Amino acid sequence: MTPATIPLLPRGVRTHHDRVRDTEVLLGPERALMLDEIGAAILAEVDGKRSVAEISALLAARYGAPLDAVQDDVAEFLGDLADKRLLDMINA
Repeated sequence: MTPATIPLLPRGVRTHHDRVRDTEVLLGPERALMLDEIGAAILAEVDGKRSVAEISALLAARYGAPLDAVQDDVAEFLGDLADKRLLDMINA
């Protein structure tokens, strides 16, 4: 994955607010992954158009965090989801 890689949710995968647990959940075929605030914030910016670098810059500015640290965390999180087949990546 590079900073230019564009993440997108594949068909059949979506985020959902679980009212019982009062938390965001990533729903995929026959699986659900509970998201913490950071994961939910990252996935809220995944639209199939923004690159990893753009998502990282948005989050770094929003939370006043160093861009390098944010980009490393975003890439690791998205990479884990891609490994679990809950996220697709377009190499630009």
